[in-house]
Parts: sequence; structure tokens; C-alpha cells
Amino acid sequence: MPTEAKRETVAALRQALAGSRTLIVSEYRGLSVKEIAEIRRALRKQDVSYRVVKNRLMRIAAQDSIGEALSPLLVGPTAIAFGDDESATAKAVLDATRPYKQVTVTGGVLGDRAIDANGVKSLATLPSREVLLGKLAGGMQAPVATLAGLLVANIRNLGYALSQVRDQKAQSEAA
Repeated sequence: MPTEAKRETVAALRQALAGSRTLIVSEYRGLSVKEIAEIRRALRKQDVSYRVVKNRLMRIAAQDSIGEALSPLLVGPTAIAFGDDESATAKAVLDATRPYKQVTVTGGVLGDRAIDANGVKSLATLPSREVLLGKLAGGMQAPVATLAGLLVANIRNLGYALSQVRDQKAQSEAA
């Protein structure tokens, strides 16, 4: 029979899962409570929450949503970082855990897809979503701006030619 505390924990984990798009799973074996608190504090500054979870309770909480993707990652002592921006969350976790050699990132979940530890590392090297959208917008805008410049060039050249004809007529009438 589950206790009330476990029900509350499962409910809190479900709420955390519903409020985040990215999960980064790590194994924290060998860290002290103080070191985990330091990691938590560093991640909180970047809008990422870091929770030590019981694997069984996390499986129950994720059963309805991402259970199939998350279950293989829940092995050993597990801590999960919950975040919204995929690359920013991965980068924040790797930066915050870098001083602690005991922490190993075992993988992550993006939406409902699992990625391995190498996927998390490559995700951390990507620029943020805003930068990627800016590059996309710039890439889409550049050909349009070039086309507009080319179309205006013909009209501008016609204007220059007409101006020169006018100047030549004015000079011939003056002479």
C-alpha cells in the first residue's frame, strides 16, 4: 500500500514532467549532499531544476507520458534535470556537473524521445533556439533582399540614363 508521501512525490514528479520539455538524466554516485545542493543552485540560476529521484517512483510518474523513453535511463542513483530549452538545459547540466567527476550524464529525453549521453553532449554544443531562429530568419531574408536590390538596380540605372539624357539636351540647347 503506497504511503501518502509517495503519492505526493509521484504527483510532484508528474507536475514537473508536464512543465518541462527536456529531461537530462545523470548518475550522482559519490556526491555529498552539499555538492548536490551546489549543482542545484547553479542550475536554478539558469531556470533548470535538478531533483534526485527514486527510480521506481519516477517510472510510475512517467508511465502515462514518457515512460517508454525514460525507463531505460533509470538505473542506479538517479538525478534528473528538468528544463524547457533543449540545448540550454543540456549545456547548463554539463557546465554545472563538470567540476564533479563522479557525475555521469546517462542520457536524456526530448519530448517523448530518448537520447544517449553523446546526444546530450552534442545537444549542448548547439546554439540556443532563439539564435537558431534568428539565423533561419536571416537566411530566408537574404535572398529576398538581394532580389529587391536587383530589381531596384534596373530602375535606378534607367533613372541615371534619363538624367544623363536630360543633361545632354540642356547642354546642347545652351550651345
